[in-house]
Amino acid sequence: MVVKSHLKRTVRILLVGDRGVGKTSLILSLVSEEFPENVPSKAEEITIPADVTPEQVPTNIVDFSSAEQSDTDLNDQIRRASVVCVVYGVDDDDSIERISSYWMPLIRQNYPDGQCPVVLVGNKIDLVEYSTIDGIYEIMEEFSEIETCIECSAKTLKNISEMFYYAQKAVLHPTSPIYSVEKADLTDACKKALIRIFKICDIDCDGLLNDIELNNFQSRCFNAPLQPQVLDDVKAVLRKNLEDGVSQNSVTLKGFLYLHTLFIQRGRNETTWTVLRKFGYNDNLNMSKEYLYPHIKVPSGCTTELSHKGQQFLTHLFERFDKDRDKALSPAEYEELFSTCPSPAWALDVSAMVQTNEKGWITYPGYMCQWALMTLVDLPRTFEYLAYMGYNIYENESQVSAVTVTREKKLDLAKKQSSRNVYQCHVIGPTGSGKSAFCRSFIKNPKDTKSVLLDQSSSPTCTVNTVQVYGQEKIMVLRDINVRNVSDPLLPHEVQCDVACLVYDINNPKSFEYLARIYIKYFADSKIPVLIVACKDDLEEVKQDYLLQPASFSEKYKILPPQRFSVKGHFRKDIFIKLATMAAFPPLRRMVHMLLLRPQPSEWLYEFCRNFREFGVITNDPTVWWKAGLSLAAVTALGIIVAKVLHTSDKVR
Repeated sequence: MVVKSHLKRTVRILLVGDRGVGKTSLILSLVSEEFPENVPSKAEEITIPADVTPEQVPTNIVDFSSAEQSDTDLNDQIRRASVVCVVYGVDDDDSIERISSYWMPLIRQNYPDGQCPVVLVGNKIDLVEYSTIDGIYEIMEEFSEIETCIECSAKTLKNISEMFYYAQKAVLHPTSPIYSVEKADLTDACKKALIRIFKICDIDCDGLLNDIELNNFQSRCFNAPLQPQVLDDVKAVLRKNLEDGVSQNSVTLKGFLYLHTLFIQRGRNETTWTVLRKFGYNDNLNMSKEYLYPHIKVPSGCTTELSHKGQQFLTHLFERFDKDRDKALSPAEYEELFSTCPSPAWALDVSAMVQTNEKGWITYPGYMCQWALMTLVDLPRTFEYLAYMGYNIYENESQVSAVTVTREKKLDLAKKQSSRNVYQCHVIGPTGSGKSAFCRSFIKNPKDTKSVLLDQSSSPTCTVNTVQVYGQEKIMVLRDINVRNVSDPLLPHEVQCDVACLVYDINNPKSFEYLARIYIKYFADSKIPVLIVACKDDLEEVKQDYLLQPASFSEKYKILPPQRFSVKGHFRKDIFIKLATMAAFPPLRRMVHMLLLRPQPSEWLYEFCRNFREFGVITNDPTVWWKAGLSLAAVTALGIIVAKVLHTSDKVR
């Protein structure tokens, strides 16, 4: 989908001026292409279709008559106008003086912020042999909203079409937002926008636009490459007028800005505006909301992930700015990567959330995990930053193509397998149970005990890392659910997840009761897989003050027995693999658990048959049992595969 320019849908041109200057005659001459013999006091509003205007935008031309309309009508018409043409008679000095004494103050009164462009129109040049333009320049310098001045004749039709073209152009390609007449230079906002555009187009990040980059820029903005001779001519102009406009036969940033200054000074505002709008800027030189936040529908029960195209773009960005090729972004590289954005997408210190190197610099896996997390929990922000970084330009389509909307979770349950690549795991446990250290260990080296056992006050709300699930790389978000009080209920968004990890302290006799109550209240009857983790395995295990001990509790509810874990000497990375696998195969959780609990085939078959009522088969029909047997074989095969995945990492403890 090609990004469209953000042009106004309709241009409304209002003609004002003193009596007798020829406002109505100008309109009628344009329409009929001949001077009217009988001129009414006011012309009716005229609509010019888009297909007959140079900019392909419908245009309304409105006349004002002080004889038929009041001052209130005049003010109302000025406020509704896209551009005001102040008409004066070149042979009438009083009408020229009234431009600055009456008409411009009146327009400013209705547009205090100077949002409405103005075109001065000198009519009746057929009556004089001189030009009034030199005298008008002083008025133009006094009022910055005046875009241009043109002299014409309604009687001879000279410059009539041009007058309305310049009025339309003043709306669609205004000068004041991009160029300061007083300073004879680009405005600061325009320079800032063009610098961002230059950086996006500078693919090799050498501070220059070579011929290939210039051609890519030209093709993206104007749908046509630059011919070699034109490229040479552009560089020749820069060499002649700007000492450092060209370097190594490539255009510098100063040269790029100078070219746009030249375009505007020569009246080719549309060239610069075409570039600005292609890169998402509106008439106020702000990034438009439509460009930053394209519409996308995410049904309930679905999530958002980066598509292959989105991952490719972000990978290319990382490689482009990782200049030392160390697979990590130094502070300088990080700053440069986000230099086209108002601010970085996340804080430089991300070591508490994702993988970093020994210097604390974000690595490529950590970088992709951060993007995955942002796409999952704050899609508009992902869209915004992809736009800032030039996704729309490189891919020539909106950011929607950088994202995949996953299928509904109920379909995953029906298919007996999740199609997602990013899973949310909520880690829940009482204060002091070790859940914060558990979350940090997901991204920290287990040998670096000090970095894992940080003060709890510095704990992040979540940690993100990649996990291998049966040979496929998945991303899992561990969200540390902050427990306010044991008696406080969990909120819906704290319960809903792909897999829940309930954590307790084996050395605290009061720790497990909280988990048991949480499980019974929120998860026992849900379809969310649950894994219980017994933390602080390096300490002595004590009896829990609850009617069932953890192992008996797990057996009663047919879930895996508590998984032992400690960041001090008994570190088990396989727990994270188990959590991800349970999220990937949520409907099979009980069968998988029974497989793990009853690894011998005979015991597994017996257990399955004994619990067959649970799966809805209560019949003596041999045909049904034969079909069930085939299903059982398929389920058993899949269960064994999943069991291998869950047990593979038992060797790594």
